Amino acid sequence: MSVKFANCHIKHRQLIGLKRKPDITKAKSLLCLTMSFFLMGPVLFTGCKPPSNPKASEQLNFSPSGGKSIETVTDKSRPDFNTVLVDGIEMLEARGEVGQFGGTFYENQIGDGPKTFNLLASTDATSSKVGGMLFSGLVSTDAYSGNVYPLMAKTVTVSSDKKTYTVTLRKGLRWSDNKPVTANDVVFTWNRIIKAGLGNASFRDTVLVDGKFPTVRKVDDLTIVFETDKPFAPFLRNLSSPIYPKHIVSSVVDKGNAAFSAFWGVQTAAKNPEAFVGCGMWVLEKYIPRQTVVFKRNPHFFMVDQNKDRLPYLDRYKISFVGDSNNQALQFEQGQSDIYSVPGNFVSRIRKLEKPAFNLYNLGPTSGTTFLAFNLSQRVTEKGVPFVPQPQSSWFNDVNFRQAINHAVHRQDIVDTILKGIGKPLYTAESLSSLYLNQGLAKGFEADLNESKALLQKSGFSWDSDGKLIDKNNVHVEFTLLTNSGNTEREAVGVSLQQDLAALGMTVNFKPIDFNVLIGKLNEGQWQTMIMGLTGSKIEPHGGANVWRSDGALHLFNQRDTSSQKTDEKMQTHLPWENQLDDLIARGAETFEIEERRNIYNKMQAIIYNQVPLIYLYSPINIIAVKSRIQNFDPTPLETVHNLEEIWIKKQSKNK
Repeated sequence: MSVKFANCHIKHRQLIGLKRKPDITKAKSLLCLTMSFFLMGPVLFTGCKPPSNPKASEQLNFSPSGGKSIETVTDKSRPDFNTVLVDGIEMLEARGEVGQFGGTFYENQIGDGPKTFNLLASTDATSSKVGGMLFSGLVSTDAYSGNVYPLMAKTVTVSSDKKTYTVTLRKGLRWSDNKPVTANDVVFTWNRIIKAGLGNASFRDTVLVDGKFPTVRKVDDLTIVFETDKPFAPFLRNLSSPIYPKHIVSSVVDKGNAAFSAFWGVQTAAKNPEAFVGCGMWVLEKYIPRQTVVFKRNPHFFMVDQNKDRLPYLDRYKISFVGDSNNQALQFEQGQSDIYSVPGNFVSRIRKLEKPAFNLYNLGPTSGTTFLAFNLSQRVTEKGVPFVPQPQSSWFNDVNFRQAINHAVHRQDIVDTILKGIGKPLYTAESLSSLYLNQGLAKGFEADLNESKALLQKSGFSWDSDGKLIDKNNVHVEFTLLTNSGNTEREAVGVSLQQDLAALGMTVNFKPIDFNVLIGKLNEGQWQTMIMGLTGSKIEPHGGANVWRSDGALHLFNQRDTSSQKTDEKMQTHLPWENQLDDLIARGAETFEIEERRNIYNKMQAIIYNQVPLIYLYSPINIIAVKSRIQNFDPTPLETVHNLEEIWIKKQSKNK
């Protein structure tokens, strides 16, 4: 459930055809049910029953011109998952209609492909997607109800004090190499990988309570007990972290973080795909660097359909990597992909297509966020070189400077011109689709250059005879702005910001660069400003703890060297409002009463709104195009392709 960097703000896939729309009223009731789970004392569950008769709610208004209609997607109820015994294995039974076996599902994504296939070491959305195809967690979130349901687990029991979670694994689970899955694998994953912060430490960050990691112990081969030091509201969802095979990974873990982070990398994927062992519905068949990754069905996956036949229906899932948004749209138009997440500026173009046969879905506002980030770090390298040079570092650390830029951004122009009206301006750290959105801040403000100039003057900035902005030392304001190349939407946003800030007399050197290079600069901490996106959750804000906590692995705007033992040195760069965020994050995680929790996250958003380490820009509407040949495709506002095991391909008639 951790937040990860999103290569592209909208997931790049392709589709069309339901009649539902986003239902925030229902989602709020789902949240109440989810939270009441913790308030009822001891609970044993094998599924979560979603509420019935949801009420429709208002959606974002947009009316793109074109031909093909866009059907609006809302929530719908489905029955609980059932556990069924098949050949001595406790299988999870899918809920969709029975389909046909065979075929390949095709998807395209912008960029050069994954940086790793090691899901627990991933920090970007592309790597997380391909790694996520190979693994499963103990639980997952139902895309229809928002409730947690057991996945690799058969049951989870929560104690009355809400501090002890007893997990019972499904009997007969197997890794893709046909070795048994046991409690040893779970304890190993949590105590040796996640607890140590190996790979992406965000998995650890999101389960720490007052800096303490939960106790994880084995009871028997199928039973594991998790104990938190205090009641911890998000913990149940965090049991969705992937489980790794101890018999494969233990020798690598013994060698430390560098070895683990390099494990299951792209070179191994290209040369030795059979080396990857997981428990997801897929195994890796082939990887061609910067071109394609092909998965084939895992014959040992633990789900069956209603005929008790083992899923998934698909034989293969193929992802191709394309250079930019234009190529991605072109490949969909030429029938080379089955699913396409349509950027706002491409909606009109896609609606006019007659072929391939496809359906369009409106899934409501995305859960991700796009923003302009400032690097506030005042760290220096071992040679004494500042990560951010002067005077840029002083400017970025001036809240008046940041707010001046915030008030100069024409968000509505970005939505109207770049997104073609398919979205809304965003001002908060929670997305417009979040159940914890601070409604008092969501409307934001109109762009106002006079307000921006007044803020700059408060900090001693002025303008020379040519209208160029200068600081109190008469230095012309100039800095570098980065984003990932190939994402035409972000590139256009960069040009828009460049123009907005030129109106203030600032010189912005805008440089789109390769996504993996961009992430490398971000990890090194040596950058100035950046347009970036983060994935998010519509129902659990604690997933952002790794961003907002001062020692979080993705605290990108003031990244610390968490490996350093010089705690006092790290504390020197703490800003007062960062400490306030640390406190609120801890309180939010320990609070179970919904309105109290909402108040806490409202305060967090207010601090971020006022301090603006990240300037939020816009929230797109998630428009998905899907070929008509794809059956059992059933997206919800919470998740687009959540039931991949049930999806099947309608065979073409021979006389067509």
